Amino acid sequence: MAVEKLSTMVDGVEILKPRTDNREYRKIVLKNSLQVLLISDPDTDKCAASMSVSIGSFSDPQGLEGLAHFLEHMLFYASAKYPEEDSYSKYITEHGGSTNAYTSSEETNYHFDINADCFSEALDRFAQFFIKPLMSAEATMREIKAVDSENQKNLLSDGWRMRQLQKHLSKEDHPFHKFSTGNMDTLHVKPQAKGVDTTSELIKFYEEHYSANIMHLVVYGKESLDKIQDLVEGMFQEVQNTNKTIPRFPGQPCTPEHLQILVKAVPIKQGHKLNVSWPVTPSIHRYEEAPCRYLGHLIGHEGEGSLFHALKTLGWATGLSAGEGDWTLDYSFFTVSIELTDAGHERMQDILGLLFKYIQLLQQTGVCQWIFDELAAICETKFHYQDKTPPMSYIVDIASNMQIFPTRDWLVGLSLPSKFNPATIQKVVDELSPSNARIFWESQKFEGQTDKNEPWYNTAYSLEKITSSTIQEWVKSAPDVNLHLPAPNVFIPTDLSLKDAKNKENVPVLLRNSPFSRLWYKPDTIFSKPKAYFKMDFNCPLAVSSPDAAVLTDIFTRLLMDYLNEYAYYAQVAGLHYGVSLSDNGFELTLLGYNHKLRILLDTVIEKIANFEVKPDRFAVIKETVTKEYQNYKFRQPYHQAMYYCSLILQDQTWPWTEELEVLSHLEAEDVAKFVPMLLSRTFIECYIAGNVEDNEAESMVKHVEDVLFNDPKPKCRPLFPSQHLTNRVVKLEEGMKYFYHQDGSNPSDENSALVHYIQVHRDEFAMNIKLQLFGLVAKQATFHQLRTVEQLGYITALAQRNDSGIYGVQFIIQSSVKGPGHIDSRVELLLKNFETKLREMSDEEFKSNVTALIDMKLEKYKNLKEESRFYWQEIQRGTLKFNRKEAEVGALRQLQKQELIDFFEEYIKIGAAKKKSLSIRVYGSQHLNEMASDKDEVPSPSVEIEDIVGFRKAQPLHGSFRGCGQPKL
Repeated sequence: MAVEKLSTMVDGVEILKPRTDNREYRKIVLKNSLQVLLISDPDTDKCAASMSVSIGSFSDPQGLEGLAHFLEHMLFYASAKYPEEDSYSKYITEHGGSTNAYTSSEETNYHFDINADCFSEALDRFAQFFIKPLMSAEATMREIKAVDSENQKNLLSDGWRMRQLQKHLSKEDHPFHKFSTGNMDTLHVKPQAKGVDTTSELIKFYEEHYSANIMHLVVYGKESLDKIQDLVEGMFQEVQNTNKTIPRFPGQPCTPEHLQILVKAVPIKQGHKLNVSWPVTPSIHRYEEAPCRYLGHLIGHEGEGSLFHALKTLGWATGLSAGEGDWTLDYSFFTVSIELTDAGHERMQDILGLLFKYIQLLQQTGVCQWIFDELAAICETKFHYQDKTPPMSYIVDIASNMQIFPTRDWLVGLSLPSKFNPATIQKVVDELSPSNARIFWESQKFEGQTDKNEPWYNTAYSLEKITSSTIQEWVKSAPDVNLHLPAPNVFIPTDLSLKDAKNKENVPVLLRNSPFSRLWYKPDTIFSKPKAYFKMDFNCPLAVSSPDAAVLTDIFTRLLMDYLNEYAYYAQVAGLHYGVSLSDNGFELTLLGYNHKLRILLDTVIEKIANFEVKPDRFAVIKETVTKEYQNYKFRQPYHQAMYYCSLILQDQTWPWTEELEVLSHLEAEDVAKFVPMLLSRTFIECYIAGNVEDNEAESMVKHVEDVLFNDPKPKCRPLFPSQHLTNRVVKLEEGMKYFYHQDGSNPSDENSALVHYIQVHRDEFAMNIKLQLFGLVAKQATFHQLRTVEQLGYITALAQRNDSGIYGVQFIIQSSVKGPGHIDSRVELLLKNFETKLREMSDEEFKSNVTALIDMKLEKYKNLKEESRFYWQEIQRGTLKFNRKEAEVGALRQLQKQELIDFFEEYIKIGAAKKKSLSIRVYGSQHLNEMASDKDEVPSPSVEIEDIVGFRKAQPLHGSFRGCGQPKL
């Protein structure tokens, strides 16, 4: 495989980069031994930086579990140079940026992005994290509460619970065994009982471990490499180098007592899952030979002959994934995860037998060069034609790569298998043996059958040892199915040429309009990638007419995906992604990826729609899957529940999930068979095609769809009558009125409560949009700082814009384990009251700075075709069709005066504003449930208590729909 060498570093080191990448790269090493990668991108609107510190939770001191994660939180507070609390986050947010961090087992990564003209100061503030942070005792205590709130959020998450159970069943003296996130007990209660001061330990941990020589920095700027280098050298030279070595944790986490085990665990949610993992040789040492990627590709394949295809045909599984999971330089696990049906749960031994039978097949057939070469070709094309992504997400991965890979492969990481070595792959195949297996089996059916509890999340489980001979018996007794290797992939693109678009329009044009469909088209004039974006929305009035219809439409789309899977999976692997899913007015088809073979896949999908038949065995599996999803709604995070109730109150033609679950209980295959022809009998198709596609090709695709569905001698579809064209309408709240909806949380075991405080403002209009957006920008960080940092109401605290079908508003979202929704709502009201003063006291300079930040955010260029297409598709789907929205809103912003923002706030947002329309959704967790009655009694007047959501919605007037404004003419 020929990979180009494209960028020479100043120290003579070369770095591999995609052939379509026009950015410049440079590696430098500062005097303090800090390694830095500089990236210059003159086209970027956002600049970014990411610092990777080679210290993670594995280095937590005994008895202070979560200290590394806690330190990650604390560095955001303040520094000697910038002592004002939270001023770093405030600066980033007010200048169009975002910031975050994460702690893993052996790394802590900090990152931010910001509008380009504010990068220098943001980078300096960021540098102070690693030079002289301030960690006051008061801030320490407050942030311990935030870490505890984060942990409270995770306690009822099956992902967190099962991962900790796997860690628990490992060597106690290996750091893999540790609890890594921390909570109030580990960071305050227990240390205090032992006379340990957490603040002192925090400072000690920082001083011991944060050394420049084990840090890696990536800086992504708009200026030249020389200018970026000057910035970095001036700001990061002072990071102390204490010549630490990167900690290594040799040895395996699992001894023989932790292998050959079968663990039965009780999850929170409905459903059954099987996880089989094996300790294997870490691929990182032979990453160009990619043994685990090769095996993951085959064991996780979904085409005919694959393990998943066999399990799906038998009705035993609904999903399967395989690959290398937890790994370091010293150990690694290869894991196969299988989502089981009820029938599959009863046939667990047969499923494990088939898994090991497939592994035996791989051992017997040997390692195939053609499969490796095909995989390498797919990966090479993906690397060289990768889309640009937001700078922050791009550099976070690179900063982590710098710890592990030689300079040459900092951009490549694990993404380019290039050296075929069958012995390396065979070694890992041999490690996937019954004697090494760890089997974790999750199901609520194990409730009452367990005898142990994992200490951190209280997960109930039982453990038994199994022998290799037992597994061999399962292999012998497994069903005789035809397992074989996949066929060559016909979807691998071979024509990657770029088409010369005759139409150079910068916005979509209405290329075709018929009684059956409407086609919007936009050629790629920016990204120069051999890719296309295809969207087709089937507007079917029947789809949203009742809870029954909504459920039947959902099952129809899932059956379509199910029938396509073994064929279209090859397209997914080759970089041509597809999906059939519900939309607001029916269902939609999405195709995205290399354009070369897109038409082949499209024709297949349309043929499946036209000749849709219900297979009773697959219907039964899909019905079971959907039923479990609905049953699991009650285990959603409380803030998700609150947002759901808000949508249900506001959006017309939506149905409660409880009603849809009721529909499912009596649904049969024949109901779907009767429904689908009726669903399709009247439809209108809204189409959008963009990218490396010529206009005649786009028209040809849509014409073909019309011919198959509408122009057949016995057509499946007929056009909509004018009166049937669908609209999306939103409840119009009354000015000067407050609305409340109180609801107990649907999971009695969840102590967390939540509030969504929504303010409905206006119908889409440029001058109003920018005032609301500017308010959101100015208030966002103040909300986070006051409600989360100062008052410690909860880890999840956000102020977000809301747009329901062109009806704009703003919402405060808070989830809390310490305070009930009524109290939180009062704090939001007080925040708004105090914000009025802040707004009036805002200097002209600060106002202009915020306006400039918002303009920069609006003028930010699209990174890739998908990002651009999503914006235009949203305008089409909502019916607003304001393709010039960004430029028009920027024009309005440039004219905006500070007094206009104050007037807007006083008219629509402030407490008691004449035109204010607010809706508080209060969801009560178990520990705040007793507050609901008194909270209801204390709601202010005038207000409306919503008791019956659907009844309330039917009694309210609705905003007009943009989709009802008439069809645009060609």
